[in-house]
Amino acid sequence: MTAATLAAPLAPARRPGLVAGLRNTLTLAWRSLVQIKHNPMELLDLSIQPVMFVLLFTYVFGTAIAGSPSDYLKFALPGIIVQNAFFATMTTGFGLNTDLTKGVFDRLRSLPVARWSPLAGRILADTVKQAWSVALLIGVGMILGFRVGHGFAGLLAAFALLLVFSLAASWISVLVGVLVSEPDKVQIFGFMVIFPLTFTSNAFVPTDKMPSWLQHWVEVNPATILADALRGLLVSGPVAGPVAKSLIWAAVLLAIFAPLAVRALRRRV
Repeated sequence: MTAATLAAPLAPARRPGLVAGLRNTLTLAWRSLVQIKHNPMELLDLSIQPVMFVLLFTYVFGTAIAGSPSDYLKFALPGIIVQNAFFATMTTGFGLNTDLTKGVFDRLRSLPVARWSPLAGRILADTVKQAWSVALLIGVGMILGFRVGHGFAGLLAAFALLLVFSLAASWISVLVGVLVSEPDKVQIFGFMVIFPLTFTSNAFVPTDKMPSWLQHWVEVNPATILADALRGLLVSGPVAGPVAKSLIWAAVLLAIFAPLAVRALRRRV
């Protein structure tokens, strides 16, 4: 072996292709889901909190706003699902920041896996958690008397729309999770932004019962548009317009925040 051969740099390891990357993504998504059994509080956040919101809003505000809890449940359950979906997107940024600050993300990326699979696995796992929360909310709603007006097709369409929107909105959480230094700051951001966003929508109160100066914002609020779309799919009311606007909002969020999040992640790692 010559000295020139000894001095030659090692060829960089080849990264897995698309199929292998998808397998990596599924494996890492499963890792994130299995962690729930070691962190029962996460399961409680996904299960107990949404149920508490349904019960509290239905029986505390139902009679005052809609005349009866059953009537209010038809209006409010889609809004509660929307609020829960917005909050659930924050778990993506929280988990990502935890992996980054503890060095887990760096260790995963040092393995022979696709560079995009750790992030994709995190997002996929959180999408599964999102689906669980939605199914739980609808199940509890049905126990309380809620009925889907457009059958199984409407239910599937509502699920699909919510998951698409949540997937797009989760990139906001990814960007925040990359930029902040501690996981708790992701939660602080969520409370500072999501609470005002959802409570200044028609998720819980009809638009016409709000002050006139606030109604202009409520009508263009993405939480309002998504809640109206779910009401149309699950109960009754316009469907095409709210669904189309929700998909436009999802596309805008994805186009803006996904590139920013990926760029920030590359700088950090």
